Amino acid sequence: MRKRVLFIDRDGTLIKEPETDFQVDSLEKLEFMPEVFRALYSIASLLGYELVMVTNQDGLGTSSFPEETFWPAHNKMLKAFENEGIRFAEIHIDRSLPSENSPDRKPGTGMLTRYFSDEYDLSNSFVIGDRPTDIQLAKNLGAKAIAYGNSLNSSDIAKQGLTDVLAFATASWIEIFAFLRAGSRRATVARNTSETKINIEIDLDGKGISAISTGLGFFDHMLDQIAKHASIDIKIDVKGDLHVDEHHTIEDTALSLGEAFRLALGDKRGIERYGYALPMDESMAQVLIDFGGRPWLVWDADFKREKVGDLPTEMFLHFFKSFSDKALCNLNIKAEGQNEHHKIEGIFKAFARALKMAKQRNVFEYQLPTTKGVL
Repeated sequence: MRKRVLFIDRDGTLIKEPETDFQVDSLEKLEFMPEVFRALYSIASLLGYELVMVTNQDGLGTSSFPEETFWPAHNKMLKAFENEGIRFAEIHIDRSLPSENSPDRKPGTGMLTRYFSDEYDLSNSFVIGDRPTDIQLAKNLGAKAIAYGNSLNSSDIAKQGLTDVLAFATASWIEIFAFLRAGSRRATVARNTSETKINIEIDLDGKGISAISTGLGFFDHMLDQIAKHASIDIKIDVKGDLHVDEHHTIEDTALSLGEAFRLALGDKRGIERYGYALPMDESMAQVLIDFGGRPWLVWDADFKREKVGDLPTEMFLHFFKSFSDKALCNLNIKAEGQNEHHKIEGIFKAFARALKMAKQRNVFEYQLPTTKGVL
């Protein structure tokens, strides 16, 4: 079997990089990144990647960066990793200055030519680092990149034509392990019929960012609640036959969103599976969910008004029934109260919280949450 490699940057990725001179040249400056020991140990022991350190150390060996100040901290770092069962198969250090344009200096691959062989599977390998040069190195190797930290932004990456190289971005080493073990939980669904044209993108491990346009203001507001309160990034663009009525837009959006959830959850290993009730002023909403692979809806909510905002209240049940059918989940929904707006908003918020609970994934206990062996 061909070897998969993690090419890992040092300063700013494994250990903190001093903001004063960018040199870890004393033991006092040596500080490890949060979670790095647990994550790298899990990667090394469970996932089978070969760990390779690749670092630029500008001017190492010159009077501005003497070797005698570099090696004690570097060796102390390596010993700390070894004590936790983490060993690097190779350590590649480039000493050149940027002005020298050395082919060995990241993003150059001069130090890494041995990996361009049939022994290594570079297409399924990753470069992990905190700088654009790390992403460029991944491209030059024919690998993918994982951006670590908060110093990189998507616009800079796009300007350099590196968007397709970047597989994942995070400021958490635990999330890096989760991505490497289980992959990202993103899905894209396009649904085009004579009645609606829908494009949906979701990231179950997002931050609650939404960009939603359905042509129905109150519906957009409710879908925003799902993104915010479930911590899911959601993009929804709908062009529906609203000149007819709201039915097709709401139904097809629910079907597409449910399908996106089913795809993003994948094989469901490690998820909590279940999940929520919450009050909203005088009303109470309860949403119980089970991503157990079977669709079912129990609905206990009555509305006295024909519409809330621009949505017919009869469509609320239909939305959740359609979602359940495509997401293959059980939903038990109950709401009571005096204010119809509060009741339905409470349902959507409780639904979002149920999703947040049920989608929660523990990659350290990566089992299916069932005794049947399949969901």
